[in-house]
Amino acid sequence: MSTNPGTAFRPEWFESVAVNTPAAERRAASLPARRSLKKEWQIAWLLNAVRCIDLTTLSGDDTEDRVARLCAKARQPIAPELLEAVGVEGLTTGAVCVYPTMVAAAKRALAGTAVPVASVATGFPAGLMPLELRLAEIRYAVDQGADEIDIVISRALALRGEWAALYDEIRAMREACGPARMKAILATGELKTLTTVARASHVAMQAGADYIKTSTGKEPVNATLPVSLTMLRCIRDYRELSGHIVGFKPAGGLKTAKDALNWQILMREELGPDWLRPDLFRIGASSLLGDIERQISHNITGRYAAAHRLAAG
Repeated sequence: MSTNPGTAFRPEWFESVAVNTPAAERRAASLPARRSLKKEWQIAWLLNAVRCIDLTTLSGDDTEDRVARLCAKARQPIAPELLEAVGVEGLTTGAVCVYPTMVAAAKRALAGTAVPVASVATGFPAGLMPLELRLAEIRYAVDQGADEIDIVISRALALRGEWAALYDEIRAMREACGPARMKAILATGELKTLTTVARASHVAMQAGADYIKTSTGKEPVNATLPVSLTMLRCIRDYRELSGHIVGFKPAGGLKTAKDALNWQILMREELGPDWLRPDLFRIGASSLLGDIERQISHNITGRYAAAHRLAAG
């Protein structure tokens, strides 16, 4: 997995960016209709989505037992008989994502696997904590064994256009992450415009984000295709300007197998097949995996399985 070292703060790379919202919406709406995935092709794309899922539990009543169940599902996300039917072995999810206090439990439950543990930090979901406390939370999660850190940005700095201050904060978070990969959550539903989303994306990448992520899942509006399209084009521009590659993570609101297909189509059309790998594409989800497994079961057996017949995380 490559990491993004970031760059010096370069406002000239994004200050003139202005997103045509109606055009972005038309482009995003047209993409799902361009590809029709059926039968074995649909199964293949859905299995690829599984290996890109950050299987997540971020509830106030999380316990070590709940995390252990989630990790068991991450280790065996699809029923063995379904994988055997399509000749696939060794499939896992892309990661498990938990709160910092649950990192150690997740590491124990995933021992002996290559599934990384991701942790939210920096006062998730609002990020309204003093910077030193946010940095301390990152260091705590890393000390507990987190392989990846999902940080939240200060939305107020983005809304006020204080880009240098936002860069400095994210850069400090990048340093606190140490060897862990960093995903920068932009909370796009609270940034008001696609132009602000685009500029915040550039700042996060310049500051060293390895992935840029749409949402915490706690905003009124989470991942949408127009927002994702905007962020993907910023990733493409950043690669051309800096030579560095950054991944993408939509999160919040992706609940169905159709959603998993639509976002992969978007990735394929905008960035190419290299971005359909878990080192460059993650889906933040909790309930999505169940619908994907049900759809795969239907493709293989011709019947939709009842929810109680598929193991829950």
